[in-house]
Amino acid sequence: MCGRFTLTVDPAQLQDAFNDYTFPPKFAPRYNIAPSQPVLAIPNDGRNQADFFIWGLIPMWAKDPSIGSRLINARGETLAEKPAFRGSLKYKRCLILADGFYEWKTVAGKKSKVPYFIHMKDRKPFAFAGLWDSWNSPDGSQIRTCTIITTEPNELMSILHNRMPVILHPRDYSKWLDESPQTPDALKPLIKPFPAEAMDAYPVSPLVNKPANDRPELIVPA
Repeated sequence: MCGRFTLTVDPAQLQDAFNDYTFPPKFAPRYNIAPSQPVLAIPNDGRNQADFFIWGLIPMWAKDPSIGSRLINARGETLAEKPAFRGSLKYKRCLILADGFYEWKTVAGKKSKVPYFIHMKDRKPFAFAGLWDSWNSPDGSQIRTCTIITTEPNELMSILHNRMPVILHPRDYSKWLDESPQTPDALKPLIKPFPAEAMDAYPVSPLVNKPANDRPELIVPA
């Protein structure tokens, strides 16, 4: 599961890492992005442009938008089987931008799980494999939402949790963002654990447990 993540880099750094795409000129650094909040994502709509989506997928056919709170993650192994995800897997994929994420580890002798911050060793931003959809609310407004795909953990993540978010290699961005309909078999090679040797993790303050806390000290080693 991926339930919190960060995007702390400025627009210039993000543009440098994702130079084929365009971004909003200004956005605030985020140290504790939580479900139901806006996340920066690049949809496969042909514009190659990042925009803000609400985290928690609301399928276009949903009658109740509260379903989004239960669809912040999507298991990669069963995407094609689930009504909430199979249409988006075929037609509506996105890159969800981040530069780190949190996971909570059970530690012997401690009552509470210990939060860990996971990032790339080179500290560069990266992209989760995501799905998106548009939902029309009763008042006529359109809400664009997304979910993060998960997979089995790599060697680093297996110490912390039994799942991890799918992180795409830059060479696979264009394939994931292809506007044409894609089959599950065509996308399956991309839905895999990211190499553990490129990642690092360390414990951080339990302040991250509260979504209202959103400041730099959350990613300082504990």
